Amino acid sequence: PRGMSKEDAALDDWWKELAPSDGLRKWFQHEPEKWAEFRKKYQRELGTHREEAETLLHQVKKKKLVLLYGAKSEDYNHALVLKDYLEALQ
Repeated sequence: PRGMSKEDAALDDWWKELAPSDGLRKWFQHEPEKWAEFRKKYQRELGTHREEAETLLHQVKKKKLVLLYGAKSEDYNHALVLKDYLEALQ
């Protein structure tokens, strides 16, 4: 989350490979008018990591999964796209 270090967050895991690429994140810059295109591009990126996503989901089976994000916007952030992607894999 914004303003919190990984250590302070006391995370069980960090799924960095499922985060948007630096290039995509920098292009998007959380601009609402780019949201639809960002979703498409990020879903394509996630598709290249499907096996990793399935493995990680298997590891947290029957546990509560909390997705954290550092964006200021609750409506335009990668966690929303990731949530939809992970739910579709189940």
